[in-house]
Amino acid sequence: MYLEIVSPEATLFSGNVEAVTVPGVNGEFQMLENHAPVVSILQQGTVKIKGNLTIDEAYAERFTKAGNGDTLLAINSGTLEMNDNKIIVLAD
Repeated sequence: MYLEIVSPEATLFSGNVEAVTVPGVNGEFQMLENHAPVVSILQQGTVKIKGNLTIDEAYAERFTKAGNGDTLLAINSGTLEMNDNKIIVLAD
């Protein structure tokens, strides 16, 4: 599935991933391949990404690695849309 994370400054990441977990306003939830279409508001928390990612060097300092291999991105708020195995996260 394809993930794109966009901030007001730039596109922080775009590429294929295995799973994405986000901090929704009603709690954390995860999306896998072929997930039903979703539109959600995100709250402050961490976006957790599973997969072998290549992060642009200019934005690498925004991401951290978890002990289990997940890539983490802290956000203050945002919105998310998933449709047809494409996830777009608009994050602050």
